[in-house]
Amino acid sequence: MSRPQQQAKLSTDHNGVSVIQSQAHASSLQQVPQLVPANPSAPGGKAQAPSKMKKAHADKDSDEYRQRRERNNLAVKKSRQRSKQKAQDTQQRVNELKEENERLEAKIKLLSKELSVLKDLFLEHAHNLADNVQPPNVDGSSPAANGPNGQ
Repeated sequence: MSRPQQQAKLSTDHNGVSVIQSQAHASSLQQVPQLVPANPSAPGGKAQAPSKMKKAHADKDSDEYRQRRERNNLAVKKSRQRSKQKAQDTQQRVNELKEENERLEAKIKLLSKELSVLKDLFLEHAHNLADNVQPPNVDGSSPAANGPNGQ
């Protein structure tokens, strides 16, 4: 059995992808996309996938180009506006937290002074109570029970 002879022809499609056209039995053409470098003499010798190839630049005077640029400009403007607003919100929050921190530190200082004053009052009162309390009698009876003369 003899194998049918195939003829191959190399061409490039509109995306810059090399296509090998082979003809079997001289009846139908078959297109097989190949990853062949557009410039085989380029260093590295690596081929680019069709999705990675640069698309043809649209005419800068075309309506489509102007519309895409306008949409992109609006998107960039909106993005920058959001970024600026976020920075302002963050700065406002920082300022609010600083103010709250100052208020809380002032309250701590005030409460610490109040605590110190109350401790001093308590210690003075406790000292006065200790001075006014007479030691109990050796027999365990209270001084008031023995009468006015202590008997």
